[in-house]
Amino acid sequence: MTLDPVLARIDADLPQATERLFELLRIPSISTDPAFKADCDRAADWLVADLKSIGFDASKRPTPGHPMVVGHSSGDAPHLLFYGHYDVQPVDPLELWDNDPFDPRIEETPKGKVIRGRGAADDKGQLMTFVEACRAWKAVHGTLPANISMFFEGEEESGSPSLTPFMEENRAELTADIALISDTSLFDENTPAIMTQLRGLLGEELTITGPSRDLHSGMYGGVAMNPARVLARIIAALHDDEGRITVPGFYEGVPELSNELAAAWDDLKFDHESFLGEVGLSEPAGEKGRRPLEMIWSRPTCEVNGIWSGYTGDGFKTVLPSKASAKISFRLVGTQDPHEIRKAFRKMVQDMLPADCSVSFKDHGASKASVMTTTHPAFAQARKALSDEWPNAAAFTGGGGSIPIAGHFKEILDMDTMLIGFGKDDDGLHSPNEKFDLSSFHKGIRSWARILHAMTS
Repeated sequence: MTLDPVLARIDADLPQATERLFELLRIPSISTDPAFKADCDRAADWLVADLKSIGFDASKRPTPGHPMVVGHSSGDAPHLLFYGHYDVQPVDPLELWDNDPFDPRIEETPKGKVIRGRGAADDKGQLMTFVEACRAWKAVHGTLPANISMFFEGEEESGSPSLTPFMEENRAELTADIALISDTSLFDENTPAIMTQLRGLLGEELTITGPSRDLHSGMYGGVAMNPARVLARIIAALHDDEGRITVPGFYEGVPELSNELAAAWDDLKFDHESFLGEVGLSEPAGEKGRRPLEMIWSRPTCEVNGIWSGYTGDGFKTVLPSKASAKISFRLVGTQDPHEIRKAFRKMVQDMLPADCSVSFKDHGASKASVMTTTHPAFAQARKALSDEWPNAAAFTGGGGSIPIAGHFKEILDMDTMLIGFGKDDDGLHSPNEKFDLSSFHKGIRSWARILHAMTS
């Protein structure tokens, strides 16, 4: 099957492709909030209908949480499985959005046109780049160039509690020659990336309880133990003066960066001053003696993602709080075991509690790091195809984020995974005013068309 007519179709159909994406972006499929359960169902229904419109045998599959969407289009070898997620992050704080987060629009910016709206880059826009590439192939050739399956999840932003059981129950149906994921980013605006390693993720929420109720700080201050003070001491103790994490046994399974990989990453000329400068910072704050790109891609972290206690409204209330809570995440690398780290972290917290305080924990998922082998021929084919579309040659990179399903594909389905995404560092994922460059959406569709051609010609 020839490629040029497909690329021409993609170019001509961009306005219609953008409007289809807008339809999906208008659905507030926030998976973490039960109030949006019906909207998650509606997003799944929309995807089923869209896949059917281009010839997929698609259906919505129930789970204990939000539904999965699975679709198949039979064709010649190879068999490719594409994964994406249709759920999105909450939009709070809403007052920081310039417009309704679920009223997507194209905006002119100093860096070009962008699609603005929650889910534009993470992951609805990226998901639709692959769907639109398939649509163009079908429109031009009447059939797809490979045996393609679609697998869309609705709980990625809420810990994927239904994912592993669903994959295990449907192992035969989901197994393919290779899995493709588009939920990552470019290395820079002119350099596409194929991510070959991702950090794992461990989420913990803890609540320290002291007195049985909130107390008047004039009557009890200085005498009653303040749980906010206890929590602050625990958080401060999680790192030493060198930036290393102090949880006992934390660094077991953390490998040193190889000279070969260090040299390859150095060749990318990562500009950490510009990277931090875009968010108003200047100095790397992680482990001393480590280069910024090394810390982002290959070193573990411990970060406070939220902390609250006492009175936080307007004005002032002299309360000594009964409880203090925090959400803490760990990014993991190498063979670090998230379950062992969870046990060690909880023991560390419990050992630091004073006599009159107790602690309760809530877990928010646990996944290991993923390292992809690049020996599968698809990696070289995709790298060449991406290099033909973008100004610079495609790079094999690491990723600071966590996409647990990449590891699940290997562990459960014994499949290699190729992660190719078209986001940018300033897309504002999980933040107000999320955006996806219109050029990234367009070139992402063209890139997948090129990759499909390279893998099947």
